[in-house]
Amino acid sequence: MWTCPKCGRTFKRKEQDHYCGKAPETVDEYIMAQPEEVQEYLRKIREAIRLALPEAEERISWSMPTYWKEHNIIHFAGFKKHAGLYPGPKAVEEFSGRLKEYRTSKGTIQLPYSRPVPVELVSDIARWCYETGNHP
Repeated sequence: MWTCPKCGRTFKRKEQDHYCGKAPETVDEYIMAQPEEVQEYLRKIREAIRLALPEAEERISWSMPTYWKEHNIIHFAGFKKHAGLYPGPKAVEEFSGRLKEYRTSKGTIQLPYSRPVPVELVSDIARWCYETGNHP
């Protein structure tokens, strides 16, 4: 077990990524709390999702940006070396052919900061999640 020295939360894995302190209340607040060098990357993900889902409500759920319309549609979050996109396992399966260059796991896609944001892919995944009702 590992205890975060900043917030006191306990985790199974040492150095577990997590959000210390009070959860952000808005997506803007979430992005501004991230390291400056990744904020623009997260803004581009946000914009891709907003263009795909103009009627979805932005909210914070699970301490990360979430897009909602009658249910959670998709989430994203910033980490040390990548942004995580959380469309759910069916979306990862559906888009597997276009995700070969990214690390994926059940319901998660890692978008490394060392590569440009795949804006069209992010938009297509978000739209698919909404249109099919598949969500995380």
